[in-house]
Amino acid sequence: MDDTVLNIALVVVLALFVVYTIRSSRKNKAKQADLKSQIVPGAEVMTNFGLFGTLLSIDEVSNEATLETSPGNVVRVHRQTLAKVVTPTETVDGAVASSEPRSVEEAMEIATREQEARDRAAAGTTPAFGELAEPSAPTPPADSTDTGLPHTTKKVDE
Repeated sequence: MDDTVLNIALVVVLALFVVYTIRSSRKNKAKQADLKSQIVPGAEVMTNFGLFGTLLSIDEVSNEATLETSPGNVVRVHRQTLAKVVTPTETVDGAVASSEPRSVEEAMEIATREQEARDRAAAGTTPAFGELAEPSAPTPPADSTDTGLPHTTKKVDE
C-alpha cells in the first residue's frame, strides 16, 4: 500500500513540474513577442549592458541594431542585446518624469524638496550606520610636549 501512495505522489509531482514548465515557457514566449513588437525604429531602448539610446534601424539578416546614444553618436550592437523599451516613469509626487533635460532651476527645486524630505525623515530618528550620535570634541594629547608626529632617531656620524 505504501508503494502505491509513493508512486502516485511522484506522478503528481512530475505532472505539476511539467505543467509549470509549459506555463512558464508560454509566458516567456509571450513576453518576447511583446518586446519584439515594441522594438521599432524611433523607440527609446536600453541594452542588457545598460546603454540607452534611440533605435535607428534593425538589420534582421546580420542581427545588428543601430542606436543613437546622443545626437550624432551612433552605436552598432547585436540585436539580442536590446533588453527593453524605455517608457516614462512615475515619480513620487505622481507626475510623469520626462526624458527631456531640466533647467537648472527645476533641478535645484527638486534637489531642495528631496533634501527637505530627508531632513524631515531624519528628525528624531536614530543615527544612520557610521554616524555619531553626538559630535565629540577632539581629545588633547596625553603629553603636552607630544606633537603627534612619529618619533625618529638619527644616527650621528663620528
